[in-house]
Amino acid sequence: MEPWELGAREAIRETLARYAHLVDRGRLDETAALFTEDGVLEAGDEPAARGREAIRALFAGAGTRLAAGGRARIRHHVSSVTIAFDDAWTATSDSYFLAVTERGPDHWGRYRDRLVLRDGQWLFAHRRVRVDGRAP
Repeated sequence: MEPWELGAREAIRETLARYAHLVDRGRLDETAALFTEDGVLEAGDEPAARGREAIRALFAGAGTRLAAGGRARIRHHVSSVTIAFDDAWTATSDSYFLAVTERGPDHWGRYRDRLVLRDGQWLFAHRRVRVDGRAP
């Protein structure tokens, strides 16, 4: 492993964690800013959202429900993160997530990400969210 890769791995993990924290708090502008200008978000059966404004709009309804009164009502826990590099500027990542609400586990699934290094920050070029299961 090359020295640059250690820092890149940690920075990518930070991007994954920030996404979870920001989505849970309904901070949609900051969430959308984790994507490249032409980034793509695929979430379930929804049409793919292309670009930051479309990504923000995809979260708009959910964000107000999830963070009513400034308090997060859901927590996304990300685990089993794998990262592979094409080069020093592009990477793919796979991880699992578990979403928990005040009633307990709500839904769980996988993230499949393509990230790029832009102006010193690792951003999502493409994020695919797949829900594998839901609690009754």
